[in-house]
Amino acid sequence: MPKRFSSVVGRSFGDGVRDAIRSTGLTQRQIAELLDWEEAKLSDLVNGKGGVTEVELAMLLGLCRVPAEDARYLLALFRESREKGFLVFPEDGIPDQVRSLIDQERLANKITIWSMNVIPGPLQIPDYIRALIERSVRAKTVNAEEVVAAKTARQGIFHYSRDFIFYVHEQALRLPVGSPKVMQDQLLHLLAMGNRNYITMRVVPSSFGAHAGLSGSFRLLNYEKYEPVVFTETENTSLFVEDKASLTTYVDVLKLLDGQALDAEQSKELITSILA
Repeated sequence: MPKRFSSVVGRSFGDGVRDAIRSTGLTQRQIAELLDWEEAKLSDLVNGKGGVTEVELAMLLGLCRVPAEDARYLLALFRESREKGFLVFPEDGIPDQVRSLIDQERLANKITIWSMNVIPGPLQIPDYIRALIERSVRAKTVNAEEVVAAKTARQGIFHYSRDFIFYVHEQALRLPVGSPKVMQDQLLHLLAMGNRNYITMRVVPSSFGAHAGLSGSFRLLNYEKYEPVVFTETENTSLFVEDKASLTTYVDVLKLLDGQALDAEQSKELITSILA
């Protein structure tokens, strides 16, 4: 069965509509009957596939008594929901803490992450996260413990039902972040996580020189039902990339990294040697 197109913003919009319906205490069928809609029409809407006009959406939001601010947000998402790409300006200034990313990771059945400078976010231990925050440009503007808690909570995505492949540059393993004890604990954590049969760790050695991932870190999310998505981030923004030409480029980067990185066992040996 071909995968259907449902954009990231469309799925985020659908989640918002689903929450609005849930807040009424009514079922989707009951809501559809009140609006004189087919239940399938409402189902398509909450699954991020559109199928309604802006006026019809306004009727639904009014029926669900959605607060004005939330309604404006959902209407804005609705207008963007057929765009292949989603630029996010997070309110807390921490690009990694985007609710949409969390939602998309939970839907994915395979996550591939390339990290050039630091340990990949899902594999970071709390003290490592704190040390990164202390040296970041936002050290004085964010609540460090809230960020640590949010990032740590995201690690709940680890489950045998989805596969994880991490490509990490050797410089990320050797870059001192926090105290020597923090780095020791962090590398030991990498080794422990790498022993899970659904996690593959691949290190790109410094000795290889220039490599395919020099343009920056990113993650590729693959889904059983949807087309894949790439997520990238900067200091102030996060971007979901969905157009086929761009996706092909990122996939090609990963194919090259696959040939440039050490295999899983060699990668574990390198991490162990750094710990020695």
